[in-house]
Amino acid sequence: MGITKKININIETKTIGKISKALGHPTRVQIMTLLWKRNNRSCGDIVNLIPLSQSTVSKHLLELKKANLVKVKNEGKKTIYSIEVDTIQILRKYLTSYLLTIEVAEQNKLTVLTTQHKVRTGKSHLKQYNYLFPDKKIKSDKIL
Repeated sequence: MGITKKININIETKTIGKISKALGHPTRVQIMTLLWKRNNRSCGDIVNLIPLSQSTVSKHLLELKKANLVKVKNEGKKTIYSIEVDTIQILRKYLTSYLLTIEVAEQNKLTVLTTQHKVRTGKSHLKQYNYLFPDKKIKSDKIL
């Protein structure tokens, strides 16, 4: 039998892990953005803004609730969701301290904005790969 290793992880690190896991899905990030723009929305309000079913949005809201990213308040039959600011502050504190520890020399920074891409002009560059498109008519005088 193998021995299971246990790592002592502090509460803040566990919290950041839960938050990261919850925000690991684009729909949940979109929901958080909607709540950040206007707090106190019902699930129906969110469904009207995101083209997903009510049950799918509810499942995503449940994941955000498990990570303590949203607060839930019941008003009659409606459930109202709002951002849990204290949890966002924990994430902000973590990311700020993390970003301050990164030191990259300015000349070594490569970003998408500084990358140079070759732009081909003239004939289609797809012909060199011999792509055949069934809906396109091939001229009889040209052979690919």
